Amino acid sequence: MTSFTLHGIPVSRGIAIGRAHILAPAALDVQHYLIADDQVEAEVARLQCAITAVHAELQTIWNELPQDAPAELGAFIDVHALILSDPMISEMPLDIIRSRYYNAEWALVTQIEELSSQFEEIEDAYLRERKADIQQVGERVLKALTGSANFLPKVDGNEGSASMIVVAHDISPADMLQFRDRAFSGFITDVGGQNSHTAIVARSLDIPATVGVSNASTLIEQGDWLIIDGDAGVVVVDPTSVVLDQYREKQARQIRERKKLGKLKKMPSVTLDGTAITLLANIEFPDDCAHAMDAGAHGIGLFRSEFLFMGRTGHAHKLPTEDEQFESYKKAVVAMKGRPVTIRTLDIGADKPMDFAEQTALNPALGLRAIRFCLSEPQMFMTQLRAILRASAFGPIKLLIPMLAHAFEIDQTLAMIAQAKAQLREEKIKFDPVLPIGAMIEIPAAALTLPLFIKRLDFLSIGTNDLIQYTLAIDRVDHEVAHLYNPLHPAVLYLLSTTIAIAAKAGVEISVCGEMAGDTQMTRLLLGMGLREFSMHPSQLLAVKNEILNSDLNVLTPATRKISRLYEPKAINEAVEQLRLL
Repeated sequence: MTSFTLHGIPVSRGIAIGRAHILAPAALDVQHYLIADDQVEAEVARLQCAITAVHAELQTIWNELPQDAPAELGAFIDVHALILSDPMISEMPLDIIRSRYYNAEWALVTQIEELSSQFEEIEDAYLRERKADIQQVGERVLKALTGSANFLPKVDGNEGSASMIVVAHDISPADMLQFRDRAFSGFITDVGGQNSHTAIVARSLDIPATVGVSNASTLIEQGDWLIIDGDAGVVVVDPTSVVLDQYREKQARQIRERKKLGKLKKMPSVTLDGTAITLLANIEFPDDCAHAMDAGAHGIGLFRSEFLFMGRTGHAHKLPTEDEQFESYKKAVVAMKGRPVTIRTLDIGADKPMDFAEQTALNPALGLRAIRFCLSEPQMFMTQLRAILRASAFGPIKLLIPMLAHAFEIDQTLAMIAQAKAQLREEKIKFDPVLPIGAMIEIPAAALTLPLFIKRLDFLSIGTNDLIQYTLAIDRVDHEVAHLYNPLHPAVLYLLSTTIAIAAKAGVEISVCGEMAGDTQMTRLLLGMGLREFSMHPSQLLAVKNEILNSDLNVLTPATRKISRLYEPKAINEAVEQLRLL
């Protein structure tokens, strides 16, 4: 066979070398046929039995989670159980059987495809990728219906099976559990992105992975030798001996470097010139705090609260209750043992439906989302504010408001927080009365009118993902314009440097919590701009710390000032690369 290379999205760093093991999706083999009138209820019962069996299966997986399993796995299994319980999955396919006379498999696939098409319209990358969770739940029910299952081969001790790479259209986080007891060294999927649950679990397990490799499961054959370059998102199929040797050497070098990084966990995060830098973690679930603590994070710089609201129908009584939210926030605060937890209020809205069947806006990125949505739903927002305030009695919490752009939005938000405090005081419920309140700087208008924010708020956090997207007017996950996404565009660098400088001059705490914070190629640039607080995925923390420990601000600061005066892309790229050599 001739060697060839495939390209995808890198989601978990490292090199994996091994044989391909193809997992075929059950949905590909679904039979489509119409049933007779007298068969309808039997077919309904067959689907109900399959759903019940999957509920039991998920519960068993959850109960048997090993102690060293990534914290995310339990939370993701809970999410899949919630999806399975949603009427859009548990009841709508039954209606399709009764009204259209479809067989159970066909009815289920029809409904899953309908829901998936609705999620395709969502602008936000993280929430658009929740489509994968719906499909994974559907896949599990299909396997229960058809009696099929994907099993990985047992390890037999020989070199051929000692390093297996799973290739699939998609892999559910729960299915990844079985890989822990097999000789599994990496995975490749046709679909998925940076924020898919499978990608998050891969990072937690520290397994090299590349997702979004179109048609990988059809182009790669069972038993093919594969190389995954998780740093570049590259898959080499049937590599030559020369290429294989090169990657084995690179793999050995990376293993040595990781061992060195592990020794940095307890070292203070201080530059060569003695400047202390705060390293925080981004999390999505309370259980993620264990990884943040293990990586040596000084606190949580971004706790996304959306997971509590996803997969629910949009009726008020279906929203998470105040007590339910309080328990989740409290769990995170207690887990961090006195380290601050920054909770971002609900970043959801017209482009991020809480209901699987909810319609999306015509231009969702510019629509009723984040704080705009929360202010339009004051009862829901008040419930969240009260829950966060109540949790602040158990440890330091900072409240972060997303997508602010106008003074009146800040003022309305502060008024609602004051109202929530007044209610809790009247009810004699404890909370932190001086809980810091901050804003996400992710809209160019906010970066350009920073005095409005500094006057009213206690801290700022730059969300580079959205700031770059809005500044350059592109969606980085749209393959037709993704090549235009550039964190080193001079307009982006101008907004970043001026925002950091103005905040520093005013004595207001500022951090970066977007992808740039965890990118080691950007660490020295951000340090040179004056950034002293970084927030990233826990798996990125030690690599960023290593950059910090080897940086001298006396050298970086003047070099970065020169970069801010450049406009030509080539000159900027060369200058940033030069920073890494200083």
